[in-house]
Amino acid sequence: MPVHVVEHPVVTHKMSILRDKSTSVQRFRDVVSELTLLLSYEATRDLEVRSCTVQTPLMAMQTHTLTGEDFVIAPILRAGLGMVSGMLRIFPEAKIAHIGMRRDEETALPATYYENIPSPLTSSTVIVVDPMLATGGSLSGGLNLLKSKKPKTLKAICLIAAPEGKARIERDHPDVHVYVAALDEGLNSRAFILPGLGDAGDRMFGTL
Repeated sequence: MPVHVVEHPVVTHKMSILRDKSTSVQRFRDVVSELTLLLSYEATRDLEVRSCTVQTPLMAMQTHTLTGEDFVIAPILRAGLGMVSGMLRIFPEAKIAHIGMRRDEETALPATYYENIPSPLTSSTVIVVDPMLATGGSLSGGLNLLKSKKPKTLKAICLIAAPEGKARIERDHPDVHVYVAALDEGLNSRAFILPGLGDAGDRMFGTL
């Protein structure tokens, strides 16, 4: 299945910090960044590498390095912005795309209100970041937008997923692998994930 739950004691520990309502804004931001870094390791296991020779202090050796292909981080505004710093710690030269999605009140479908995407993407590995995979509408819409740009590789990282969002992405985008730190119970009447962690954007930016 394209939605992968990353099971690791450190990931679970850090998710517990995010879920705690007493966690401060600064601590929340820091842990979001740390979790994104951890999830990034899983999401990039299949990056292409090439052989190279390096000179250690003792001798020359054959090893491998990344091929240097374009890497693009695509946060879905606004909460996805808080995940960018974690990925930049691994890929400091990455380009940043910005995608603003909101739900159309008449159609209940995701609508794009802002996009700023590097071009072209045909040789790029693109990873979408969005903390909460709730209904799946925003992520699905963002993936549709990026697919129209024909990236070489397209993946996504979320912190928490609801079964409803997981099912939506697996239906709409069975070819896109999504990495999450936790799969929760479901959605309440306001489409908040339960038990979840509240509104990720509000907690990240102190707008509670």
